[in-house]
Amino acid sequence: MTASSLKKRRKPIPCRRANRLAAALCAGLTGLSGCSDEAPLPNREPPGWADDVALKAPVDLNADPHILEINLTATPSTFEVWSGSKPTPVYSFDGSVPGPLIELSAGDRLIVHFKNELPEPTTIHWHGLRINADMDGVPEHSQPEVPPGGTFDYDFIVPDAGLFWYHPHFNSSAQVGAGLYGPLLVRPVDGSEDAAPKDEVVLVLSDIGINDDGSLVDPKSGGELGALFGSEGNFLLVNGRWLPTLKVRSGITQRWRLVNAARNRYFQLALPGAKFTRIGNDAGLLEKPVEESKLLLTPGQRADVLVTPSAEQGTLQFLMWLPFDRGPTSTDHRPEQLVMRLHLTQDPPGQPTAATFAREIKPIDITQATQVNVGLTQMKDQDGNIVLGINGQTYANLPPFPAKIGETQVWSIGNQMDWSHPFHLHGFFFQVLDENGAPEQPLAWNDTIDVPFHSTRKIAVRFDERPGMWMFHCHILDHADAGMMGMIHLMP
Repeated sequence: MTASSLKKRRKPIPCRRANRLAAALCAGLTGLSGCSDEAPLPNREPPGWADDVALKAPVDLNADPHILEINLTATPSTFEVWSGSKPTPVYSFDGSVPGPLIELSAGDRLIVHFKNELPEPTTIHWHGLRINADMDGVPEHSQPEVPPGGTFDYDFIVPDAGLFWYHPHFNSSAQVGAGLYGPLLVRPVDGSEDAAPKDEVVLVLSDIGINDDGSLVDPKSGGELGALFGSEGNFLLVNGRWLPTLKVRSGITQRWRLVNAARNRYFQLALPGAKFTRIGNDAGLLEKPVEESKLLLTPGQRADVLVTPSAEQGTLQFLMWLPFDRGPTSTDHRPEQLVMRLHLTQDPPGQPTAATFAREIKPIDITQATQVNVGLTQMKDQDGNIVLGINGQTYANLPPFPAKIGETQVWSIGNQMDWSHPFHLHGFFFQVLDENGAPEQPLAWNDTIDVPFHSTRKIAVRFDERPGMWMFHCHILDHADAGMMGMIHLMP
């Protein structure tokens, strides 16, 4: 998979705009054949069905249909968990939490004129995008930190279709926890998703910690235990809203594009009375769909799923957060929580859409692969404080891992701790291997994988292009800030 072989096309019409155009067209044709009051409803959700989770769109400054050029500003803002609640001071992109939905097609060019209006430095990391190292947003390696009042231009081609996201890589846990994150959706140009349901929604999952007076919870208030477990917010958010509502018809299949943008929280989801058909994950479509009764997203992961609400007309169906065992205390005295409401309309039920997706994915050839051992470790510093690291070294002291262009490596990622870790690799996709070294089925491309406590996971990655310094780390951002990060020096 290379970034240079993709063709461009016209910019896509955002899904919410397409739905409104279709509804307006039908309204304008009322009384004509096929669109009268007596005609059966189309097999679609009602107009405005996802308005409660609508995301802000950026303004395109460029007339070229193959270039999306935008201004994006990190700025202090205020946030209300629900209408009328006490305002909370947060960080935001362009005044919204999450930031704008950046949407374009594979092969398009993205230009972002970034400005930092925060009282501290920051950057933007483009999570999951296979772009050049100097655009990856890692301070000291990709670029300098952007100081308060400073600017930086990000300019690159987006090579792959899928749902990605953007967030800072400076003081990451605190800044993401304060609201600094946003989604990035790349449409395919090869017709591979033509059979997808037309009713689609991007759902950014996150949480936020808010005190009774409306202030943000101090990200370091949990102490050492909080750092080991990863501090979680007391409000679950979907697209920046607490318990939003989708207005849906029973029997109509929807496409949910989900990203877990929480700094530390695992999202294990269930929709009682329905199942999820996963058609894609971090890096676009899977080889074939998989049906799941529960959907797990570690911090940083994405999922592309088909969902068909099946409750009776006029009733409610709730998307639930379920406790997930990722180590001591992770499930103790933790009740299920409501995430989102599905309000079933009185319209007659529709017909589900079958999952007919398929993608050809070839296994990575690992016969000549270099073996690399990566240990996720816990230590104490000279003052007796708990610190985290890689192979017994914190990020500041860890030498870069060497790699060469064209080299394939198999990483054995061993978790020696009592808590699970979501492992994220910048700039490259990998394939997950089973305990026998064979690719897990169905075949898929990933950039983030859960490594359960006291276990080892294996991944295969081919460093096929783009030399430079590339980061890897635990995506529990409290763990990354505590030293569980490393660098790859990819040489020509």
